Amino acid sequence: MSEPEETPESPRSGLKNPGAAVRGVGAATLLLEFLVLLLAIQPLRTLLPDASGAAAVLALVLGLLCLAAAGLLRRGWAWNAVIGLQVVIVATGIVHWMLGVVGGIFLLVWIYVLNVRKSVLGDRPQ
Repeated sequence: MSEPEETPESPRSGLKNPGAAVRGVGAATLLLEFLVLLLAIQPLRTLLPDASGAAAVLALVLGLLCLAAAGLLRRGWAWNAVIGLQVVIVATGIVHWMLGVVGGIFLLVWIYVLNVRKSVLGDRPQ
């Protein structure tokens, strides 16, 4: 028996709604990043007693931006904005190296998530 030919309109995966599945992975990653940034506030306050307020506010604002981005993943431009957010979080390594390491780890995670998104969705829009 021959295999059915794939048409450009057919999904590349066996998922009913691959766009929603990929958005769910992205949103879960952003929620995890939000929690990690919130949990980083106390060590920042301990390690940076002089600048603890600024570092805590920075971590909180970046965490809230992650939450906002999780809600916007339905929009195509939000995926690019998330990569920009990761670059900003890596750049916060200037404040404390710990934030830069967290940003670097999540930047690598996001590169993987975007790779999964491309393999599931292909070139077709969400």
